[in-house]
Amino acid sequence: MQKKRWRKLGLLRRMLTCAIALISMVALFSAHLLLFSPPSQVSMLPDPYTLPMQHEFRYQKLSTEQSWIQPHLPKVPVPALKLDGANGSLDLNKLWKQPPNRNFTPCVEPSSSYSAPQETRGYLLVHTNGGLNQMRAGICDMVAVARIINATLVVPELDKRSFWQDTSKFSNVFDEDYFITSLANDVKIIKKLPKELRTATRAVKQFRSWSGIDYYEQEIASLWDDYQVIRAAKSDSRLANNNLPPDIQKLRCRACYQALRFSPHIEAMGKSLVDRMRAYGPYIALHLRYEKDMLAFSGCTHDLSIEEANELTAIRENTSYWKVKDIDSNEQRAKGYCPLTPKEVGILLTALGFPPTTPIYIAAGEIYGGDYRMADLTSLFPMLMNKEKLATVEELDPFSNHASQMAALDYIVSVESDIFIPSYSGNMARAVEGHRRFLGHRKTISPDRKLLVRIFDKIANGTMKDSKKLSSRIIEIHKRRQGSPRKRKGPISGTKGTFRFRSEEPFYVNPLPDCLCQKKSTRNENSTDIVINHLSIWSGRVGDLSKWGSGQNGF
Repeated sequence: MQKKRWRKLGLLRRMLTCAIALISMVALFSAHLLLFSPPSQVSMLPDPYTLPMQHEFRYQKLSTEQSWIQPHLPKVPVPALKLDGANGSLDLNKLWKQPPNRNFTPCVEPSSSYSAPQETRGYLLVHTNGGLNQMRAGICDMVAVARIINATLVVPELDKRSFWQDTSKFSNVFDEDYFITSLANDVKIIKKLPKELRTATRAVKQFRSWSGIDYYEQEIASLWDDYQVIRAAKSDSRLANNNLPPDIQKLRCRACYQALRFSPHIEAMGKSLVDRMRAYGPYIALHLRYEKDMLAFSGCTHDLSIEEANELTAIRENTSYWKVKDIDSNEQRAKGYCPLTPKEVGILLTALGFPPTTPIYIAAGEIYGGDYRMADLTSLFPMLMNKEKLATVEELDPFSNHASQMAALDYIVSVESDIFIPSYSGNMARAVEGHRRFLGHRKTISPDRKLLVRIFDKIANGTMKDSKKLSSRIIEIHKRRQGSPRKRKGPISGTKGTFRFRSEEPFYVNPLPDCLCQKKSTRNENSTDIVINHLSIWSGRVGDLSKWGSGQNGF
C-alpha cells in the first residue's frame, strides 16, 4: 500500500512539473511575440472607451473651480469595416496628412498709402441678421463699409428675432473692447450712439446686395447731406466678393480673423473642449447640419416619415421671412442641395478609410430624430462627442439658451480640429473653411453631395455593393476637395445681375488671393520649415489661453 502511494505521488509531481514547464513556455512565447511583432497602427490610438482622468488635462480652468465629470460613452462593440479603402488597408498617416500649404501665409497689413481714419461724416448703425456666422460676415463687411463712407461705426446689434430667438448682445458673444481697439487705425468704433443723436431722424436703408465701392461712395455717402445717422437694416451679403480695392479686402480679413474674436468666457470654454478632444488624439469635427431648422428651410425630407415631413413643411410655411415655400425634396437632393443624413455620413467616412476608433466631434445643435436618426452613424463610429459629453451641465449653463454662444463653442472646436467635414455648405461650414484656409490650409473635406447621393441611391436599391471599388470611387471624388490652396472662384459663366453675384464663391470661404501671399523658398530654408514656422505662429493650439484667440492666431 505504501509503495502504491509513493508511485501516485511521484506521478502527480511529474504532471505538475510538466504543467509548470508548459505554462512557462507559453508565457515566454507570448512575450517574444509582443516584443518583436510590429505594432498595429489602430492600437496606437487612445482606448476609445477609457476616458482620461481630469488631472491628465492641461487646459485653462474657468474663473470658478469646476470639475469635469466623465461622460458616459456607449460601450458599443467596434464593428468590422465593410469598406477597406482603395488599397485594402487603413493608411492612418495618409488619412490625417494635411494638404500642401504651398507656402501661403497671411498678409493683411495695409499698403503704404493707407491712412488713418478721416474725420467721420456721421454714424453707422447696423442691425445684423441670421445665425452666428452670417452675423460675423456681416459685421466684418460693415467695418469695411464704415471705412468707405467715412462713418463712425456703432457696435452692431445682434439678431434677436431669427429662428433661434437668441437674446445675446454683442459683448456676450464677442470681445467688444478688443474689437474696438484693434480696429482703431481703420475705423472709429463706439459702443453707443451719442445721447444728442438718439432721437435724431435717421436714414434707414437696406443696402443693395453684393455692392461695389462706387455704390457706397456715391449713393450711400450722399445720405450724409441730409442725415447724421444711417441705419443698415441688414448686414449679410451687402458687399461684393470681388473687384474691391486691396486695402478694403485686407481690412475685411483683419476684422474677421483678428479683431472679431470671441468673448473671454467663450474662448476659455472652447479651449477646454479642444483640449479634451485632443486627449483622444487626432479628431474630426463633423458639422452635422441635420437639424430641424435646416431641414425645414431646405425642404429636404428624404428618408423621413410622412409625419416628420409634414412638420417641417408647416415650419417653413409659418416662417414669414423664408420666402420659398413650395419645394420638391427629391429635386433638391438630386442637385446636392440637401444636408447628408447621419447614415450617409457614416458611409462616407467608412469609404474614405476612417477606422471605427476615430474620435469625432459633432458640431451641431439637436439632431432631428435624435438617437434614432443617429443610430447608423453611432454603430459605425462609437467615439462620437459633443459639448454635452465633454463638459458638465454646470460648465455649459452660462451658454445654454443662447444659440449664438453655443454655436461659437462649436466654431472653435471645428477650426482647431485636425480634419473638418461639413455635411452641408451652409454659413457655419463656409466660415470655418475660410478660417482654416487663413490659418494654413488645414484639412477640410467638402463632400460632393450631388455625386454622393447618386452613389447612396445605388447602394439603397442594390445596384452597388459595399466594396473596395466603392471606396476607390469615393476617395477619387474627394482627392481635390480637401482644402488645398486655390484662388477664390468667380461667377458662373453666362450668369448676369443678382444671379452672377450669387454664383460667386463668398469672400469669407476663401480669402485667397486677397489676404494670403505665397512666400518664396530660399536655399537655406526648405518648404517644410516654412510650413512649420507658419503653423507655429498661427495655430491656436500653441501658447497659453491669453494668446489663444488673439489677433496672432485668428480668434
